[in-house]
Amino acid sequence: MAGIKIIGTGKYVPETVSTNEDFTKIVDTSDEWITQRTGIKTRHMSDGEPSWYMGMKAGAQAIESAGLSPDDIDMVICTSVTGDYYTPATANIVQGKLNIHHAFSIDINCACAGFVYALDMARRYLSVGEDVQNILIVSPENITKLVDYTDRSTCVLFGDGAGAAVVTRSEGFYHSYLETDGSGADKIYAQSARPGNAFTNREKAESFKELFPQGKEHYMYMAGNDVYRFATTKMPEALEKACAKAGFTPADLDIIIPHQANARIITTAAKNLKLPMEKFYVNIEHYGNISSACIPICLHELREAGRLHSGDKVGLVGFGAGLIFGACVFEY
Repeated sequence: MAGIKIIGTGKYVPETVSTNEDFTKIVDTSDEWITQRTGIKTRHMSDGEPSWYMGMKAGAQAIESAGLSPDDIDMVICTSVTGDYYTPATANIVQGKLNIHHAFSIDINCACAGFVYALDMARRYLSVGEDVQNILIVSPENITKLVDYTDRSTCVLFGDGAGAAVVTRSEGFYHSYLETDGSGADKIYAQSARPGNAFTNREKAESFKELFPQGKEHYMYMAGNDVYRFATTKMPEALEKACAKAGFTPADLDIIIPHQANARIITTAAKNLKLPMEKFYVNIEHYGNISSACIPICLHELREAGRLHSGDKVGLVGFGAGLIFGACVFEY
């Protein structure tokens, strides 16, 4: 199958910015504690912007930077885990707002690895026929609406924003490795509305135990130590396996863009790969963890800075709730 080429990128982050000092006013923490444990200094936070709006803004920029019109887009993939509606799909709303006609659109829920999985899906659609030429991937996340601001260990981690990319086929190489460990699904989760209706037998309903009982209302629960061990092991594994398919090692990559969950996770993963941090692009200091938006925002910043060049070997690697992880390597 053919490779992929990223021909346009986009980014949107809300204007509202919270600093570490801001968090000291609502929980028992400090700038030093947050910085040392996470690498985060500031994060952008929604001031009412819905996910579809952020995705629309990033998507419009990506289409413009690709030199295309909306009607050149044949498919829209949205990776958000924080959609504004159960239905319709966020991708449908973004497609309509961008005036993209004669295309189809779908949502996928692959947590913080969403962009990696969407890129892999895009590559497969591009490879099987001539009816799909250009795919828009949008990754908008309103993670802060899931955050429990009484939990000092997690509330400081997250921000909001969106990244986007326009992808087409190329003759360059592309390889990936994707995997899910569903036995760890209880390590990161957020509860949706519980089953029930006007005719529900309440006694019977109460007999069904919560599958994951540690959580609180709709807020995100995360078993931090377990997730840390998972991420620092599985990110290197995924990247090594994707590179092995391509016939080289992670050391041969020109740039690695990891999911921006925690600076300590990235540095530990780099040590496990025996690679210098110079290989990795890290911007978590300014944004925190924006779930699936992290990697496409990084891609956009690298493109804007002129740090990606034709022929570069690029590696993307992510992990998240599921537990899910994956990596892809491609020729830029």
